Amino acid sequence: MDLPKTIEDFKDTLGNGTPPESWSLQLKCLWYDANNEWQKAHDIAQDMDNIIGSWLHAYLHRGEGDQWNADYWYRKANRKSPKNSLDEEFENILSYILSNK
Repeated sequence: MDLPKTIEDFKDTLGNGTPPESWSLQLKCLWYDANNEWQKAHDIAQDMDNIIGSWLHAYLHRGEGDQWNADYWYRKANRKSPKNSLDEEFENILSYILSNK
């Protein structure tokens, strides 16, 4: 499968058993999170040594309720901890990834 062009394209894949092999680690991380596979998503984010990996890592810890750890990763991503919902942050991250392929 080609890379998704929109959030809807991404969401259309969520019923599949695994994310497409051709996808970036960033997209796979969000795919696993959206499929309630937090540990798989976390394992990917943890191994990404870059700004987007830190942002994903922060988002995941925020989602599990570990705000202290999330704040650490937001700082590494040069971001402030958001005040919006997790769903909104998910879509913000996904939009960022899709627009910066």
